[in-house]
This record gives sequence, structure tokens and C-alpha cells, in this order.
Amino acid sequence: MKIALLGYGRMGKSIEEIALNRNHSITLKVEDASSDYDFKNADVAIDFSIPSAAVFNIKKALDAGVPVISGTTGWLDQYDEVIAYCKEKNGTFLYASNFSLGVNLFFELNKKLSTLLSGFPDYSTEIEEIHHTQKLDAPSGTAITLAEQIIEQTNYTNWTLDQPKSNEIHIEAKRIENVPGTHEITYNSEIDAISIKHTAHSRQGFAMGAVIAAEWIKDKKGIFSMKDVLNIG
Repeated sequence: MKIALLGYGRMGKSIEEIALNRNHSITLKVEDASSDYDFKNADVAIDFSIPSAAVFNIKKALDAGVPVISGTTGWLDQYDEVIAYCKEKNGTFLYASNFSLGVNLFFELNKKLSTLLSGFPDYSTEIEEIHHTQKLDAPSGTAITLAEQIIEQTNYTNWTLDQPKSNEIHIEAKRIENVPGTHEITYNSEIDAISIKHTAHSRQGFAMGAVIAAEWIKDKKGIFSMKDVLNIG
């Protein structure tokens, strides 16, 4: 499989290493948004760029008829626009806030636990996420996904990084050197607390998931998620 890498930072380099080990080839490496590149017969594009470049990169892949998967966060205020564009182009697109198998299983645990606790209003909910200091957005896309899942199942209506109101989930976003990613959800009451936590030990899990998603999406049409790739949920 021929892969175009849109974004060649730490994740891009990890994806390249795994892709080459799985006998794929890299036909394009793009370090920033530019109109000067083409897809050179790429079978699929993987976008791990920056928020300001993601939409440009995704649309350019769709214009070229190349299936594209994106793990870039911080641009989701334009998500509906990108989905509409994909449909208009009869293209193929997959977005995930996190490509790790473990995190996607964690998403399913989060949905189940928030459903179980939705009938017990004495429990308040908070999320803590920790990432490396080079991460540009806060909170993480994974933390936002976790919060949105809880909102769907409960009386919460919003999340915030600030002091929360009664209908808001507080997200504490920390940036610490050399931390690939940690997410913890805690339900607190006066008598006890219940927590679930996912800790990434390296970026390899994210990169492997992205390559597996690229292998899965090749030759497909439509809009997908990691639940489709992993057949979970």
C-alpha cells in the first residue's frame, strides 16, 4: 500500500516506521499545509498535521480521490464542513480523536460506566488528561470525546476547562514533558469515588492503530470511525 503522510512530526515518523515494517511504502511526506504537493498515486492519506493545516490537507486528499484518515485534533469546529465536503466528493474519510486500540476500548467502558451512573446524581464527574508539552491543543481530542460520551448519557450539557457549573464536566488538562497520554475519569460522591484510567506507554499504539485504519479503509467509500475498523460497540 502506498501512503501519503500529511504531517511529519513525531506521529508521522512513528507511522512511517510501522508502515515500512508492514511492507507499505511512503510516497509523500508533507510537513505543513502547502499547495505544492500531489498524491503521487497514493492509495491512502494519513493526516497527523496541525489544526491550522488539517482541513486543507483533508480536502486536498478528497479532491484527489484518495481515502484519508485524520488524527489531528483542534479543528473540529469545521468537522461538519469536512463531512459535507466528503459526501459532495463521494469520498472516503475517517476521523478518530485517538487511534489506540486500548483507548477505543476505554471509550466503550466510559459509555457503559456513564450509563450506569446516570441514575445516581450524587456522583459528580471530572476528567483529567496529561500530555507532552509539545501538544498544541487543550483539552485533548480524546478528553473531549470522553466528555461528549458522558454528556450523551447524563444530565451534563457541556464541558469546561474553567471552574464548572453544576451542569458542566470539568476537564483538567496538564502538559508534562515526555508523557504520551493519560486520561482518567472520576465519579465522586461524599461516600466514595469510582475511577477509570488509560495510560499510554508510548506513541507506538497510536501509530499502529493509524496504519491498521489505513489498511482497512483502502478501497472503501464513505465516512467511518475506529469503531468500524475494530468492529466494537
